[in-house]
Amino acid sequence: MREAVCLGDRVILFTPHPGRICEEYSVDLPHPRDINSQELALLSSRITRDLKRSCEMNRNRWSKWGAHACSLVFFIVVIWVWQYLSDEKVWKPYLFPSPLEVWEYLRSSFADGALEEASWITVKRLGLGYGIGLVMGIPLGMLCSRLQLMQNTLGLVSLGFQALPSVCWVPLATLWFGQTESAMLFVVIMGTLWSVILATANGMRNVPPIYARAARTMGAGPIYCLIHVTLPASAPFVVSGMKQGWAFAWRSLMAAEIFVPILTGFGLGQLLHYGRELNAMEQVVGIMFVIVVIGLLSDKILFSPLERFLHRRWGTGQA
Repeated sequence: MREAVCLGDRVILFTPHPGRICEEYSVDLPHPRDINSQELALLSSRITRDLKRSCEMNRNRWSKWGAHACSLVFFIVVIWVWQYLSDEKVWKPYLFPSPLEVWEYLRSSFADGALEEASWITVKRLGLGYGIGLVMGIPLGMLCSRLQLMQNTLGLVSLGFQALPSVCWVPLATLWFGQTESAMLFVVIMGTLWSVILATANGMRNVPPIYARAARTMGAGPIYCLIHVTLPASAPFVVSGMKQGWAFAWRSLMAAEIFVPILTGFGLGQLLHYGRELNAMEQVVGIMFVIVVIGLLSDKILFSPLERFLHRRWGTGQA
């Protein structure tokens, strides 16, 4: 770049696909020019920086569009194969519905409001139980990371209960709370709590001790170090635990809604159960599709932006 600025009166940047002029720089430096001069070095650095930024933007744009195109082609192929197998009647029609039958069920269910109401009830239960699990789990995880007694007691219990399948909490919740919303809430909290405790504790223990020592050297107290140094540094681990807790909460809630029928509101799990009872496979597949979509949206709206922020904040993103 320095040679181009030293020899020419203009430097032109072109776009790669297709080749168009994206920027033009006039070199208003007198001749003869010294390639090691400060003015030439500053202009060369500015052009190089703009060139790198342009290449980065173009690469990100093309990579994003390429990823979207690959995803679209993949799902088109999946739907085509699904329709082909349905037309060939590889399985019995009432066991393997076509995409059109599933779409018709989804359209009619949204039209009469049943699916929309069930989705809202499920998301409301999930959000409430998951929020309570976070509020309880993060402080308890902090205590487990700081106190050996808590790690030897609550940490060990959390490790054991995390390995317990979520459906095991359903009979206990039914006996304690009956067929009520409290039973649903209890199952979701139990599905969330333990993974959040473990992730928070492990994350805070993995923070380099030099961070807290540097803060104490500058006069920070223990509480300040915990809240403003250790906890932010462990945030990536905590977010991973939050995602894992969200997944466990989803599974716990689906198990509770399938096995605990309550009259205060039918969620997606109840619709899934009734589709099985009525042998309506298009309803079963349609509800599964809605559950997957809600899970993907929650990841894209809640967790992905938070992870990107943390990667930028701590410089752990991909180069």
